[in-house]
Amino acid sequence: MSEHARPDDGSADHRFRVVPAAYVLLRREGQVLLQLRSGTGFMDGYWAAGAAGHVEEGESARDAAVREAREELGVTVEPSDLEVLTVQHRGLPGGPALEQRVDFFFAATRWDGDPVLQEADKAADLRWFPLVRLPEPVVPHEAVVLRALHDGAVPRYLERGFSAPDGTTGPTT
Repeated sequence: MSEHARPDDGSADHRFRVVPAAYVLLRREGQVLLQLRSGTGFMDGYWAAGAAGHVEEGESARDAAVREAREELGVTVEPSDLEVLTVQHRGLPGGPALEQRVDFFFAATRWDGDPVLQEADKAADLRWFPLVRLPEPVVPHEAVVLRALHDGAVPRYLERGFSAPDGTTGPTT
């Protein structure tokens, strides 16, 4: 427990924390919009969701998805047009708290505006790809969701990076 936190002060400084993030997969005619990460220091050179980012204080995951679509792609997505695909709890075994994540994946087939990279310092390219022919490489924890989307059966809940009953780690449903 933090020396500044008392169990009754409401701060929860003594509790383990996870970092929430929201992902938006824009879809059209069997395709998905992906960006090529660049200049971020995390998975640069990998293809990733068209828009994604951390959920900010006081914001729901759905609100974060709407905001990220606007900030990263310049499009307006109505909250009611976001389909919840899955929630993925992932961790880095023995890693820092910053690497303990809960990811909320949304898909949208309706939005206003034409998607265009808004943050060129964080992405080098933006392209539509058929789900049957995704580029390489794709950020691994996102690839799990994209493969499931292609297969037409996205589990409601995914885990990645935790020990399975047999002692292995990896994606589970």
